[in-house]
Amino acid sequence: MSASRSEAAHALGPDGPEPERGTDRETERDAERDGPGSDLLAALLDGMDAALCAFDADGVITHWNREAERILGWSAEEAVGRRGFAGWAARAADADEVQARLMATMQAPGRQVHEFALLRKDGGRVLVRTQSAGVRGADGKPAGVYCAFSEVHAQIDLERSIALSEALFEDASWGVVLVDVDLRPTVVNRHAARILGSGGRTGPLGRPLGELIVQGVEELEGALHHVLAEGAPRSLVELWVTVSTDEGERRRCWRSGFLRLASPLAEEPVPLGVGWLFEDVTEAKLAEQEADRLRFRFSQLHRAARAAAECEDPMEAATAQVDFALAGFADHAFVDVLAGERLVRAAATPSGAPGPVARVTGAGIPVRYAQGHPALQALDRIGSVRASAKASGKASGKADTGRDGGAEAWATERQWPRDAVHALCTVLRSGGRSVGVLTFLRAGNRPAFERQDAVYAECVATRVAGALALAGVGLGG
Repeated sequence: MSASRSEAAHALGPDGPEPERGTDRETERDAERDGPGSDLLAALLDGMDAALCAFDADGVITHWNREAERILGWSAEEAVGRRGFAGWAARAADADEVQARLMATMQAPGRQVHEFALLRKDGGRVLVRTQSAGVRGADGKPAGVYCAFSEVHAQIDLERSIALSEALFEDASWGVVLVDVDLRPTVVNRHAARILGSGGRTGPLGRPLGELIVQGVEELEGALHHVLAEGAPRSLVELWVTVSTDEGERRRCWRSGFLRLASPLAEEPVPLGVGWLFEDVTEAKLAEQEADRLRFRFSQLHRAARAAAECEDPMEAATAQVDFALAGFADHAFVDVLAGERLVRAAATPSGAPGPVARVTGAGIPVRYAQGHPALQALDRIGSVRASAKASGKASGKADTGRDGGAEAWATERQWPRDAVHALCTVLRSGGRSVGVLTFLRAGNRPAFERQDAVYAECVATRVAGALALAGVGLGG
């Protein structure tokens, strides 16, 4: 890369003015530069990503790397040996100021940053940002200046990238996590740390995701593996997970996007990991689900009313109402009506395979519910009672636990199908009196009944009670 003054002049030819002939002192400097370490120095300089040139104490260019050649078009043979940029890489009006500011760096402490308009070999102008610093010789005296430079727009792009990275990991309103190829977090922003409940940005670093997520980690790791192997999915992914917080375990929905990270320094893409960006959309998803559920239930109530209106037999109308209510709501249903002081089974779903609600043959036989049975509680309280074998059955929130804790024993004790795990009993009211109890049961693969479910059951019970009153049953309340 280094060249003597005479070699540089010969290489320039018609592409630029011939530089001034060197003095004996300059020839000695060239010989020093062409010493045993010059090849290594040339290789190091040419491997740099930044453009670099260097000047001796007289302002003569001594080094010029390939990135400088790429930006300005002038080769090392054309640049080394010239005094400053005058007449070739800078306009005449700018050359003196550029040279003065660069050489002033030789006496100034630290690095100096400047912006200059330089000329390309093809005549075009380019605005560069330089960082320059003085070089001192073995005797400690100023010996020259080195100058690293890049195009201003490239520097601005780099600064924007750095600023974006800092903003993402400090102020972003969504979670940002960088995951390495072993699927362990390496960088976590503040929002993600808060969502993960880790207590700080450093808490999750290097830990398996299974230690941060209680349930749903398999789906997340599957998505990360897919990104590493195939690339990022085209659309966002919604993942339901359960995380452990100071308030206990909480089920959350994270809308996630993924980016495969690869090293820009390697000839072939080398995976560095995955960038995972996500936001907590649990509340919005729950609201959507609730809205969908309400629309479906309203539709079922409407269809049930239409079907009941076509029934000549009021008892058939009552079972139609319960049948429509079962869809997506429960697995079993029972209609018990009052006959005097006793509850009598009037209609039920089949005890074996699933089927529609039908009248019970041999009606008139009372059901033998033990004291404290949820159906009797609903009758006494004139309201709804929720019960569960594993948690607590609740009358608007009160416990009703089975004696031996087993789900089957719990259901059998209450004269329900053995697969029943959750129950909801609501009173049937018509004409200001109780006419019976409507019971819905769910198996273990469904969640427990909630307050909103009780409200829906009460709407159904009101229609069923009206039909029972027309049928003349349940007049003992």
